[in-house]
Amino acid sequence: MPASTTLTATALHAGYPGESVLEGVDLSIGAGAPPLGLLGSSGAGKTTLIHVLRGELKPASGQVTYAGRSVHRLRGAHRRTFRAAVRFVSQYAMTIADPQETVSSRLALAAKEARKGGRTHSVSPAEMLATVGLGEHVLPRRMRTLSGGETQRVALATALATRPEILVLDEPLTAVDPGMRGDISAALAQIIARLGIGVLIASHDIELLQRMCPQVAFLGEGRILARGPLQDVLAQTEHEEIRELALSAPAAVQRFR
Repeated sequence: MPASTTLTATALHAGYPGESVLEGVDLSIGAGAPPLGLLGSSGAGKTTLIHVLRGELKPASGQVTYAGRSVHRLRGAHRRTFRAAVRFVSQYAMTIADPQETVSSRLALAAKEARKGGRTHSVSPAEMLATVGLGEHVLPRRMRTLSGGETQRVALATALATRPEILVLDEPLTAVDPGMRGDISAALAQIIARLGIGVLIASHDIELLQRMCPQVAFLGEGRILARGPLQDVLAQTEHEEIRELALSAPAAVQRFR
């Protein structure tokens, strides 16, 4: 796969002052590849890994590259290209900085970023919202008036608006009503496959990963402990962290064995 379509972490070590979190992570997300799940218990380092993939946290050693360039060193046009081609939706997407911001203005900003990054943009706001189960009647609404689930879905629509090559999702449906998660994940899977978007989904939601990811990587002890189909990974109970997660959700785990 060409370097330009792959986001790669190699021998990645990272953390915070006095705290080592990642201790040798190797991971690759490529456009056109099936979605990859990133599973791990709370505090395992999933969000830290995403901060490094995004270029917000500098590795202690190892590297993250996109198009052959170190992500945390990208500047100018290269940075704009990266921000349009590799989109991130975090579990903190519900934070609203501007009380006057509307759904329409947020989507318009995403379209502007796509153009600056050299990506063609031909998706209407209504189409963006339909993908995540929202009608165009929400376009004039201020972001701060939306429910948590609606805000999270707008964040997903915003990320898809640039027609990205790669999409990195951190607990993307935590605020969405459980009864709607199946329909939204199915619609998301369809557009991902149609557009050939490479996806990493970091979550402790076993059912979401089973629906969307043919393969998962289990993050624990600062590294990838196991990789493969979800049921095979959960069966590797010689690893204490995998065993503890399996014991914490016996009904979900049993369903997939």
